[in-house]
Amino acid sequence: MEKEFRKYRWFFTSSGNLVIGGKSAEQNEEIMKKHSESRDKYVVMHTSAPGSPFTLIKEPSKKDLDEMATFTACFSQQWKKNQEEAEVDIFSIEQVNKDKKMKTGTFGVTGKIQRRKVELELTLDFQKGKLRGVPFSVVKKPFVLLTPGSLTKEQATDELLKIIKNKFNYIMTKEEIMAALPSKDIFIKELK
Repeated sequence: MEKEFRKYRWFFTSSGNLVIGGKSAEQNEEIMKKHSESRDKYVVMHTSAPGSPFTLIKEPSKKDLDEMATFTACFSQQWKKNQEEAEVDIFSIEQVNKDKKMKTGTFGVTGKIQRRKVELELTLDFQKGKLRGVPFSVVKKPFVLLTPGSLTKEQATDELLKIIKNKFNYIMTKEEIMAALPSKDIFIKELK
């Protein structure tokens, strides 16, 4: 999972554990197929409502699971719907099944599913040289709060370009920032 994670949605938890998730139905399909054939035991998350990445992590702590649940929810349709919170399903990769009639990126889950309700809020962090949207507990000193709001992704990107330049004297491209953000409708609060 570690070698090609950058093509997916990803972040490292506060304990340094890698979480990956699909950016599309095709990537969800690819991730689930590839990792279900692995001997590693992955924990998988997806929002209870349709339209989220399938996210995976190996050997997580409880805090890793909390952070992964927030990440999964923030990159789901729940953010687009301007929700304040979302419910995330948690299960093992061994519980996942695929029927030929299922659409790309859709899977069935057998057995017990845990559910966790999380607030939709992120901050930004530099990880492995890239700007990432991450849960608050990952960052020692967050500089922005991102929640569902009324700014378009482009407007949010322009505002974040200014904040990052002013706070860190660092110039980024719009593409670098856009890759770290949820899809749309963003509220930004600069933190002191």
